[in-house]
Amino acid sequence: MGKRYERIDGRLRTFIENQPVYFVATAPLDADGHVNVSPKGRSGTLAVLDELTVAYLDFGGSTAETIAHLRENGRITLMWCAFDGPPTVVRVHGRGEPVFRDDPRFAELLGHFDPAADGSALRAIVLVHAERVSDSCGFAVPLMDYRADRDLHVQYFDRKTDEEFGTYCEGKEYVGTSIDGLPALPLPLPPRPA
Repeated sequence: MGKRYERIDGRLRTFIENQPVYFVATAPLDADGHVNVSPKGRSGTLAVLDELTVAYLDFGGSTAETIAHLRENGRITLMWCAFDGPPTVVRVHGRGEPVFRDDPRFAELLGHFDPAADGSALRAIVLVHAERVSDSCGFAVPLMDYRADRDLHVQYFDRKTDEEFGTYCEGKEYVGTSIDGLPALPLPLPPRPA
């Protein structure tokens, strides 16, 4: 039986921090717009900042649908599933915002993450303020074994300078504008703080 919680603490926080993968869902306001679900999970790129705030590092390499939806309406849901141990699913429904590289809060927020997780393809930090925290049974979630993080993303983007990464973003479809035509990542990409 599922339960609603007032905050992310204790068992919930430990569960969230121990999962190697989670999913992010957003949608535009337009009923004909595309709902987006993205897998996330590079080690050290998620931080529980306090009992009602979660943040994760947003990297380049795909479209910027999440950023576009957050800029338009702020709605976001994060979901973690237990692929081992007791069957559990945890969801955080809330309001999110992208904190871009030129935002005065960027450097301070970056300090909450494992320094090894920061990379040259970092576009933004997504800040999520929880409005509803709940769990439910994960009886239908399969048991799977975690082996390791993939390092292909890091290898590919760490070969690029920040300037080359900015050029990459400007040349990629659906990065400056979402697939539904919403403003997404600001281009040219703001420089990294010094």
